[in-house]
Amino acid sequence: MSLRKLSTVCLALALALGVTACSPEVGSEAWCKQMSDKPSGDWSTNEATDYAKHCVFK
Repeated sequence: MSLRKLSTVCLALALALGVTACSPEVGSEAWCKQMSDKPSGDWSTNEATDYAKHCVFK
């Protein structure tokens, strides 16, 4: 593998990890707070289900 390809792969992995590290874990207090601040019309079906399961009916 060339150095350029290796650098590209490493950069892509770093960006992917950076994006996932910014969002709190589903069901955590921080996630429930984030969802309550987000307009409910913008929630996906999965988000609404997870919110009900983890934040309302604990």
